[in-house]
Amino acid sequence: MANAQFRINLPENEPIKSYAPGSPEKAALKKRIEELKNQVIEIPLIIGGKEVKTGNMEDCVIPHDHKTVIGRYHKAGKKEVEMAIEAALKARDAWAAMEWTERAAIFLKAGDLLASPYWRNTLNASTMLAQSKNAFQAEIDSACELIDFFKFNAYYAQQIYDQQPPHSPNGQWNKLEYRALEGFVFAVAPFNFTSIAGNLPTSPALMGNVVLMKPASSAVYTGYWLMKLFEAAGFPPGVINFVPGSGRQVGDPVMASPHLAGIHFTGSTPVFQNMWKTVGENIAKYKSYPRIVGETGGKDFIFVHKSADLKEVGTALIRGAFEYQGQKCSAASRAYVPQSMWNSLKKYLIKELATVKMGIPEDFTNFMNAVIDKNAFDTITSYIDYAKKSKNAEIIFGGKYDDSKGYFIEPTVIVTTDPKFKSMEEEIFGPVLTIYVYPTNKYKETLALCDQTSPYALTGAIFANDREAVILADKMLVNAAGNFYVNDKPTGAVVGQQPFGGARASGTNDKAGSYLNLIRWTSPRTIKENFVPPTDYRYPFMEEE
Repeated sequence: MANAQFRINLPENEPIKSYAPGSPEKAALKKRIEELKNQVIEIPLIIGGKEVKTGNMEDCVIPHDHKTVIGRYHKAGKKEVEMAIEAALKARDAWAAMEWTERAAIFLKAGDLLASPYWRNTLNASTMLAQSKNAFQAEIDSACELIDFFKFNAYYAQQIYDQQPPHSPNGQWNKLEYRALEGFVFAVAPFNFTSIAGNLPTSPALMGNVVLMKPASSAVYTGYWLMKLFEAAGFPPGVINFVPGSGRQVGDPVMASPHLAGIHFTGSTPVFQNMWKTVGENIAKYKSYPRIVGETGGKDFIFVHKSADLKEVGTALIRGAFEYQGQKCSAASRAYVPQSMWNSLKKYLIKELATVKMGIPEDFTNFMNAVIDKNAFDTITSYIDYAKKSKNAEIIFGGKYDDSKGYFIEPTVIVTTDPKFKSMEEEIFGPVLTIYVYPTNKYKETLALCDQTSPYALTGAIFANDREAVILADKMLVNAAGNFYVNDKPTGAVVGQQPFGGARASGTNDKAGSYLNLIRWTSPRTIKENFVPPTDYRYPFMEEE
């Protein structure tokens, strides 16, 4: 079916459905939520296209109603991981040799399937239940962004394969072959974005690689539905293998395999650093140097200049910090506000936050829902308790929490007099925003402080209507954020518009949603063919005068 004339046009971003009152999509989504909520599914491993049941089981619970079980999954161990590696390597040669357009066709089909009512409702409903996301947050994640990943990645792959060296005019033909990596890729997903969990295994697969897919333990339920979508789209058995389980039980045998060719990771900085360290310790064992691609933590900022619009800043702080309970790598977690604006902004924030509703995502009027699990709840609330006891901080809104039924934490705003306060420096990954009020005439000095405060460099934003202030922030914060926003919140990167990733302790900055990520999953081979090989070793310079 390969056709040299086949071309993928630049896709358009998937339109976002509103789920407005009375809309057919709202009724259909609510129906699917109830269907999934009222059944308990058994989730096996999927290795080489076959279901594998280990009997070592774990529950999938709803974060906002943690006594409700919606699934029970089998956990992989060393034996199953080795089976998955074997299955992946068995599938590798045929998959890598397949014409790239045929692989791309599977991705385009996956995108169209996900855009259809059944799969869109299923992925959105599972994300709302298993990860406690409201309808809008689920829609932009598990539907729109993942559809965009499938379609734009196919387009970017075409751009990569199109890049060829020039032909020589003296009888030479030069080619660049973009080979798959020799071995398998380990895709390790986070709980917070279904789209990331879907992109981590599929972007390497698009370039001809085979993959072991490990979902986050708190998002196995959604990961399973992703795997069923991959199967429906036509991924051959063994190309992507689904191996849920604990980090050590799955990760240790993976990292010990000589066939490990790459790691595609999104998660915490300490886990990623430990994986990198383990790769270094095992480096002599591997058949090739593994590609390590990771997006990790963030301590993302909103920096406000005195010329900024108050309501624009307030809206960005509320949305940037508290959408999806602050459980985004890009969530606004610290803010710098000039003294001249602070009193007015403080009143605005308190007034607006008082209108924020929090509860179950099945109630579409709720802006906020529950945090993911008990561990997250305990970690986040420890920062709130620390601020309550500190002489250098004041909680001006929120600060309450309750895990009796679900893991609910109020949107919490801390104001500190210490720009290096604990909650200004450390990643919290929850609905906690810390604000430092700086002297209005110390704009440049505070920009430098912002740059030096956190080890992370994922996202950040500047709010200013003074263009010189924007330019100065752009220059001084050049290394402080891989995704930088001007008069916009630091969350919500769109595939095809803002390739996503940060540097410093935030990752390798390989920009998911662009050719830059896909190129990491190739191992180029240069081929030179000489049509008229020389038949005499002598060169003209050797001739006598």
